[in-house]
Amino acid sequence: MSEKFSKIYEKSIKEPENFWKEAANNIFWFKKPSKILNKSNPPFYKWYEDGITNTCYNALDIHIDQGKGRRTALIYDSPITDKKSKFTYEELRSKVSKFAGALSNQGVKKGDRVIIYMPMIPEAVVAMLACARIGAIHSVVFGGFASNELASRIDDSKAKLLVTASCGFEPGRTVEYKPLVDEAIKQAKHKISKMILFQRPGHEVKLNTPLEISWEESLSNASDHDCVEINSNDYAYILYTSGTTGTPKGIVRDIGGHIVALKWTMKNIYNIDEDDIWWSASDIGWIVGHSYIVYAPLFKGCTTVLFEGKPVGTPDAGTFWRIISEYNVKSLFTAPTAFRAIKKEDPEGKFFSKYNLNCFESLFLAGERADPDTIKWAENLLKVPVIDHWWQTETSWAISSNCTGIEMMKTKYGSACKAVPGYDVQIIKSDQTLAKPNEMGDIVVKLPLPPGTFPTLWNADKRYEENYMSNYPGYYQTYDAGHIDDEGYIWIMSRTDDIINVAGHRLSTGAIEEVLSEHQSVAECAVLGIADKLKGQLPIGLLVLKAGVDKDNDTISKECIQMVREKIGPVAAFKVAIVIKRLPKTRSGKILRGTIRKIADNVEYKMPPTIDDPAILDEIKQDLIDNKILNNG
Repeated sequence: MSEKFSKIYEKSIKEPENFWKEAANNIFWFKKPSKILNKSNPPFYKWYEDGITNTCYNALDIHIDQGKGRRTALIYDSPITDKKSKFTYEELRSKVSKFAGALSNQGVKKGDRVIIYMPMIPEAVVAMLACARIGAIHSVVFGGFASNELASRIDDSKAKLLVTASCGFEPGRTVEYKPLVDEAIKQAKHKISKMILFQRPGHEVKLNTPLEISWEESLSNASDHDCVEINSNDYAYILYTSGTTGTPKGIVRDIGGHIVALKWTMKNIYNIDEDDIWWSASDIGWIVGHSYIVYAPLFKGCTTVLFEGKPVGTPDAGTFWRIISEYNVKSLFTAPTAFRAIKKEDPEGKFFSKYNLNCFESLFLAGERADPDTIKWAENLLKVPVIDHWWQTETSWAISSNCTGIEMMKTKYGSACKAVPGYDVQIIKSDQTLAKPNEMGDIVVKLPLPPGTFPTLWNADKRYEENYMSNYPGYYQTYDAGHIDDEGYIWIMSRTDDIINVAGHRLSTGAIEEVLSEHQSVAECAVLGIADKLKGQLPIGLLVLKAGVDKDNDTISKECIQMVREKIGPVAAFKVAIVIKRLPKTRSGKILRGTIRKIADNVEYKMPPTIDDPAILDEIKQDLIDNKILNNG
C-alpha cells in the first residue's frame, strides 16, 4: 500500500476505537459518546452507544448554525417533466421542519415507522429528513414496486403512516401510484393510520377521507418542528433488500455510526469538499440513494443533485453530460449499467462533444462489477479517473475503493481497488482456510464491522446472525466471491451463487464476461451456468450489441467464443454465445442472472419484484428456445 493511505488504513484496523473516535469529533452531538465500541455481545456490536444526536440536525441545521445556510443544498433536475429547482440549506430546512410538524400532527412520534413510496422529487427528500428530525424511522420503498411487495413492507415494519405521490414517470409512460398503494393497503394485515399524498401537477387523484390527505392539506395547520434528541443506537431507517422471497430482510441503520461514517467518506473516498457539486445518479429507493443522494452529501455540507430521468431516452444519451456541464458537477457516482447504456446508444461519444465538462474530476461506479471495457471507454471519453468501488446495502458505504481524498492509487482494470479504512477484508476458501494471494474464495470482512454498517435486521436478530455471521464465525459473509492480489487489490468476480462448476473447475462468470465485453461490437453481456449432465454446469453467454453494428450475429458469436478460449482456456468449455436484444434487469440496473439461469434450466421461478420490464423474460425464453439452449425445452 502507498505510504499515506497505508498508515491511515493500518490505524483503522489496529486501533479502530481511536480511529472512529477522531471521526466522531467531526459531527454534531447533543451529548458526545463516552464509549466508542461495545464488544460485549458479538456479533451485535454497538458504536457510540451512549451518544445523543440527530440525523437531520447534522444534515441541515449544523450548516445553518455555521453561517452557511445560503449555500445550495439540493438541485432538482427532471428532464421527464422539464422542471428544475434549487434549494438552499435554509430553504430545505424550512420545508423539512414544516413537514416534520405535519407528521407530528398525524401522531407520528419518535420510533414510529413511516413508509415513503415516492418518485425522485424534492418532497421525497423532505419526507426522509422530516422523519429524521422527529426521530421516526423511515422505510423508503422504490416507487412503482408491486402492491404485494409494498404490503409486505407495511406488515414487517408495522408502519404508522404512508407518504406517497399521485404518480411517477418513466420514459414514455406514467406509473400511477394510487392504485398500487390502494391494493397494498388492502393486502396488508397491518393497517396504517394515515396516508399523505403529494399531488403531481396535472396528475391529481381523488383522495378518500379521513384516511387520506394531500401533502398541501397536511401542511396547512403544521408548525415548524425542532430536531428531537435521539440515542446513537436508535434506528435512522429500515431499507428492505430487493428481490427477497418470503419475509423481506429489513436492513437497519443506527443513527450515530451512520452520520460519522458517511460524513467521513465524502472527503476521504470521494474527495468532496463543502463548495463542491456532487451527483449520485441513482434512486432514493436504493441504498445508493439513501447514502449518496440524501445523507452523505448533506452531512458534508456540499450540494447534491436529485435527478428524475434516465441515462438514455430523457431525451438522449447526452443527458448525463448536460447535467455535469450545467451544474459544474465535480464527481458523479452511478452504476456501470448506466454507462453501458450510454455506450450502447452512443458508442462514438458524439453527444459528449456538445458539452463543456472542464469542471468534472472523477467518475465512481458501483452496484455491480464494472467490466474493464466499459471503464476504458469512459476513461477515453471523459479523460478523468474512472473508479470501480464495491459495497452493499448491508454496509451503506464502500468496502473497497480508490480513496481519492487520501491518496490516489493506480487503476487495475477489473479490480475494485483496496479495502477502505475500517474494513478488514479477507478471502476464505471452501475448506474454511484463509486463501493465499490470488486464490479464489468467499469474500468476508472480519468483525466488528465499522460504524454505519448494519448492526442487525429489523426485528430479526437470529436471522441476522444465521444469514451473515454463522458460516464463517468471526466474519461477515458478503456473499460475493473473488480474490485479493499480492498488492492488496480486491477482485469481485461474482456473487457466490454465480460461481459455476464446470467438470470440477470453479469458474467465475465475471471473468468470462470481462473477456466478452472486450469485443468491439458488444455493449453488455451476461454469463450464466446452465445444468449439464456430463460436466455439472456449462457457461453460456448472452450478448447485447452496440447500436449501428453491421457484422452478422453468427460471426460475432464465433469471435466471442474464440476470445474466451484464448484468454481463459478450454477448461471453461465455453461454446455458446447468443445475441439478444436486451437483458432483464432490476430497476437499479442489476442483471437478473439467477432468473435467466432458472429459465434456461426450465425450473420454476418467481417473478422478481424489482424487474424493470417483466415482458423481457418471455423474450429471453424464446431466445433460449430458438438457440436450443432451454433444458428439456
